[in-house]
Amino acid sequence: MLLLPLLAVAVVYVTILGYVYFFQNRFIYYPTDDFAVFPAQVGLVCEDVWIDVTPTEKINGWYIGGWPDKRTVLFLHGNGGNIGHRLPHLQFLQSLGVSVLIIDYRGYGRSKGKPSEENFYADASASYQWLISTKEVGPDRIILFGESIGGAVAADLAAKSPCAGLILESSFTSIRDMARRVFPFLPTGLLLRSEYNTLEKLDRLTCPVLVTHSPEDEIVPFDMGEKLYAAAKPPKRFVQLHGTHNDRDYLDQPDYRQAVEAFLGDPAGTR
Repeated sequence: MLLLPLLAVAVVYVTILGYVYFFQNRFIYYPTDDFAVFPAQVGLVCEDVWIDVTPTEKINGWYIGGWPDKRTVLFLHGNGGNIGHRLPHLQFLQSLGVSVLIIDYRGYGRSKGKPSEENFYADASASYQWLISTKEVGPDRIILFGESIGGAVAADLAAKSPCAGLILESSFTSIRDMARRVFPFLPTGLLLRSEYNTLEKLDRLTCPVLVTHSPEDEIVPFDMGEKLYAAAKPPKRFVQLHGTHNDRDYLDQPDYRQAVEAFLGDPAGTR
């Protein structure tokens, strides 16, 4: 009598394991190609750019020129939406006078191809090289800004390429740590094919780091932001945000604005 229910539970469990293993990208990537708002609609003047990532694939991005004596931010967004959902960040950064390049990874917005950890890293690297070769920006003028999963991408790029500084906003320690929080009943360590190990990359960095996170973040736990900050080498700074993961009210938060502005001006002076 007990065997049938146990067998049914086992079948359901194995089915869940198979679904998570073969379709795990559905839990990681949430791209859209719909642009609800464009830069011109909010008063931003952007250059629409296309960057080669393979001989047959390009990614799309927007470039905003800033003051010549200011730094350039390479903005790497999170796993949902597209660059059109990051206009509040672009407005904020433009108000600080910096140049900004924001890109859509493959599979997001107008960028063709499929999202993957390998492709995310390659797309960020190609964008970094585009700034150096096309806009003639020196590595010592580039700040890498990663939002959520973009923090893992920015940390990977910072570990491979010289930069002036790294900003990690609402980022996690690794995708495996996130999976253990979301699916504690599954052997996610055996199932996952992606790493996105931000924490491990920080040990290899020598650039200044600014970490920002909110205790009200309902998606990426606040303690992950604290762990990232603890793992970063000085000079470093931590700023506590207000609001949930996708709120942008903190962009008007005085201590946040002051911290980002100071970091963009003198990353090495971060305390």
